[in-house]
Amino acid sequence: MNVALLGTGLLGQGVAERLHATGHDLTVYNRSIKKTQALRQQGIRIAPTAAEAMSAADVVLLLLSDAAAIRAVLFDPAASRAIDGRTIIQMGTIGPAESCSLEKNVTGLGGRYLEAPVLGSIAEAKAGTLLVMVGATPEHYDKWAPLLRYLGEEVRLIGPVGKAAVLKLALNQLIAAEMAAFAFSLGLIRRGGVDVNDFMGVVRKSALYAPMFEKKLSRLEKRNYAQPNFSTRHLLKDVELALSAAEKARLSPAGLQGVRSLLIDTIAAGLGDLDYSAIYEQIDPLGSEHG
Repeated sequence: MNVALLGTGLLGQGVAERLHATGHDLTVYNRSIKKTQALRQQGIRIAPTAAEAMSAADVVLLLLSDAAAIRAVLFDPAASRAIDGRTIIQMGTIGPAESCSLEKNVTGLGGRYLEAPVLGSIAEAKAGTLLVMVGATPEHYDKWAPLLRYLGEEVRLIGPVGKAAVLKLALNQLIAAEMAAFAFSLGLIRRGGVDVNDFMGVVRKSALYAPMFEKKLSRLEKRNYAQPNFSTRHLLKDVELALSAAEKARLSPAGLQGVRSLLIDTIAAGLGDLDYSAIYEQIDPLGSEHG
């Protein structure tokens, strides 16, 4: 399988490494050449333009940061011509209306389009254990599920294009909400002089427990948000997409608006490119005694 991958951020790099390790003929492109150096050192082919990456590919995977980045990369004149006869698989987090618009544009240029956003990050991508949600026709799903199963054994057809995008927003707002709630609880028990081990011991035995709590506890205790799997800036983008979807669905946005404010303040404090657990700095800032 000849694969082009556009976008080598945190997730894109992990996906590229996985596809390379499983024997695919891979060419990658990224607007910032610096982000491709580690892949080049592993023997992965780096293209100077998106059009050149696409030219020899059967399928093009998009792992770009947002819909604006996708449009800038995919629809420049040369890349647009390369869409004809190829399948485009959009794997990032974008809004459902944005995904449907991309489908219309791609098919208008003679290509085929499906969405396949994923749940998981760098470690899961490299291990091939991402959870893959597909928005596509049954025929497109059947054709491309074998490729997607190299990235995750759980490849689920959600419905037509747009449906997987909705599901991904629902999941990512849970990431934001659970992180904010856990950070608040941890701050409360620390300031109240309760041992963190007692807190976690109760939570682990309860229906309240989420594995995320275990993964992020050390970061919050040490206030160490370096080497992120998912940045504060990207989570804010997804929360804003979820809020937009909520408005169209006539859902109350009140709870998520509070989390959005925390994310905005965290970015304003200079922590936008660090792990999203850095919202703890807004919930439980340094400068006050604990306990």
